[in-house]
Amino acid sequence: MFDLIVIGAGPGGYVAAIRAAQLGLKVACVEGRGSLGGTCLNVGCIPSKALLTSSGKYAELSHLAAHGVVVEGASLDLGAMMARKDKVVGDLTKGIAFLFKKNGVELIEGWATIPAAGQVKVGDTIHQTKNILIATGSEPTPLPGVEIDEADVLSSTGALALDAVPEQLVVIGAGVIGLELGQVWARLGAKVTVIEYLDRILPGIDGEIAKLAQRALSKRGLKFQLGRAVKAVEAGGNSLSLTVERVGKDTVDTIEADKVLVAIGRRPVTRGLGLEALGVAVNERGFIAVDNSFQSSVPGIYAIGDCVPGPMLAHKAEEDGVACVEGLAGLKGHVDYDKVPGVVYTDPEVASVGATEEALKEAGIDYISGKFAFMANSRARSTGETDGAVKVLASPDGVLLGAHICGAHGGDLIAELVLAMAKGATLTDVAASCHAHPSMAEAVKEACLDALGRAIHA
Repeated sequence: MFDLIVIGAGPGGYVAAIRAAQLGLKVACVEGRGSLGGTCLNVGCIPSKALLTSSGKYAELSHLAAHGVVVEGASLDLGAMMARKDKVVGDLTKGIAFLFKKNGVELIEGWATIPAAGQVKVGDTIHQTKNILIATGSEPTPLPGVEIDEADVLSSTGALALDAVPEQLVVIGAGVIGLELGQVWARLGAKVTVIEYLDRILPGIDGEIAKLAQRALSKRGLKFQLGRAVKAVEAGGNSLSLTVERVGKDTVDTIEADKVLVAIGRRPVTRGLGLEALGVAVNERGFIAVDNSFQSSVPGIYAIGDCVPGPMLAHKAEEDGVACVEGLAGLKGHVDYDKVPGVVYTDPEVASVGATEEALKEAGIDYISGKFAFMANSRARSTGETDGAVKVLASPDGVLLGAHICGAHGGDLIAELVLAMAKGATLTDVAASCHAHPSMAEAVKEACLDALGRAIHA
């Protein structure tokens, strides 16, 4: 008899299993993929960041002359790049297996179903447990009328494993996944066109910051077609033909491509577990309904991460997992979803936490704002990474409500502002903290000073 069986060894599941074991619970984790780490580690966050890094180094060669470095005869070895990516993934999955052994988490390999509360079936074996935690993650959302074959029409999984650089790549969806993978292949030589249904990129990101990102990405070779809907993708000869309709108009265009990446979002993986027969409440989008303790409508069955409503982010799933099992152990677990950061690892990076300016206006909340462009930052000028800006939003008395960054290392810079918001720090608190010079972080301080009407370098 286990105290807890976790179904899924992605970021939420494996972190929850380890934390539960640390708290003295007898824990097992079920995983059917054959490799630990879930989508994030195997075909998501980690391999995409590996390729973004490698492709970034290749793209940088064309800009080194300005630094007095002349490179001749450089070439791309895509096979070696992919092998490095695979090694990074492999090493990290082995690391999770080590952590399971270190913490006494029993790994059960196979696909799970839940025949009844307190039971998890894997293969022909039924395992008894006091509690079940569903952490089965998510999968790419399909586009109606477009069949993904992972050969020519790709999901993110296929786009991470191409054996040649396509000449023409069309990305459907200008969200995080589409932009990151689009930039990977653009850097390696593909002509990339991003098609987005909305009239802007990065839905949910502060509009002003999203515009800065689009401008910077356009300079780096991505072409955007906004306000357009893809109606069909058809194979013809050696290429693909996309039928694209302009939203709200009767105009239809045709676009040719070698490969098409469908990146319109993700949906929870909750099918096949037996939830309907158990009476576990699932909403129309497939998310499991849970209470503040992450318990579903059936006592003893819990769910976290991409399976439940909220940001579909690996670090959010980890926080869910820790909070859930700490509650099971009698502690007080909590996640503040208003302070979960999001990062797009393009060049430049886009990072965000808290309310956007659009959200504050819609809610009728009074606010003040400050902004500082990296063009005026000494470190950014030294490195040549001057695109973008830091933007902060705060209440009239200076309490931070949101922070948004477009710029180099934005994913790291946002952490200071997440901590500031979590601790209730004010613009004055951040601005009064001494920031090293020259550093990109000075832009954070200057943005706060700008909101206070005290900017020095703007």
